[in-house]
Amino acid sequence: MTMHDPIRSPDKPSATPSLIERAADMYDFRKGLNQPGPQLPDAPAAKTPAPAAPAAAPVAARPAAPVRPRAAFTLPVAAIDRDQMRERAFIVPDGPVTSISEEFRIIKRRLLASIQAEANAGLGPAAQRILICSAQPNEGKTYSAINLALSIATEQDHDVLLVDADFAKPSILSSLGIEGQRGLMDALADPDVAVEDCIIPTDIRGLSVLPAGRQTNTDSEYLASARTLEVLARLTEGHPGRIVIFDSPPLLAASPAATLAQHVGHALLVVRADVTSERALKDALGLISDCNQIQLLLNGVKFSPSGRSFGSYYGYGE
Repeated sequence: MTMHDPIRSPDKPSATPSLIERAADMYDFRKGLNQPGPQLPDAPAAKTPAPAAPAAAPVAARPAAPVRPRAAFTLPVAAIDRDQMRERAFIVPDGPVTSISEEFRIIKRRLLASIQAEANAGLGPAAQRILICSAQPNEGKTYSAINLALSIATEQDHDVLLVDADFAKPSILSSLGIEGQRGLMDALADPDVAVEDCIIPTDIRGLSVLPAGRQTNTDSEYLASARTLEVLARLTEGHPGRIVIFDSPPLLAASPAATLAQHVGHALLVVRADVTSERALKDALGLISDCNQIQLLLNGVKFSPSGRSFGSYYGYGE
């Protein structure tokens, strides 16, 4: 899988299109977002400029709400099961270089550049948040979320918080072989629960995990509440280099993903080769069209059309 876009001449198409270009050929990405223009798979969702508002009379500023001091990790460090990660084909920290690890290096470079651009444009804390989603189950969103988090954790200027936002069927903790109890939904539902106290530091440098927490039938309503803004802001407060990755439920199977998309600066929509239908993709895109940046990630491809084999360059196999 990759998000790498090779440069192509407008008069002479590339003979070896990247996987993301194959995704563009398979799916009419811009049409799904109702956007005119060339077919670019990673174009941001366009927003219609709002009409200028009439000048309003000045009003007295309200006193700012007191900011609670940021707390350090309160939970013990969790040991990640490396053997289980290897069995499930995840990137193994300090392991050999493989084609998967190199593909996710390309993906994170694109995302980190986009994050920096959005931060410079004044997007605020939302610029540091990435939503990993898919149209339907079993298209590889959790696999992609974990591998992206592991790749970003190796950065010198960033750390990553991996959030399990699939409240109905959480799988991040079991995939990593760690245990947890309270999580994001507990902090959203109970003002007395500090979200910092739910974050699990891991023995992988630069990686921490926030569990999904309690199960509820009103998860979308909690995500749409004013408290969500406060809780999400605290995830990056005092951490200008932190990237928050949300593993969400499938867009067409549960509503929380579409609600959460309103709070993030970037959405990475995983499409599975020969599985995700164009109709499903268009429906999914419609649900997250308000997100500032939307990109596609093609998963489950059987071969590389460019013939590259990153792992073999370093002397390792896949």
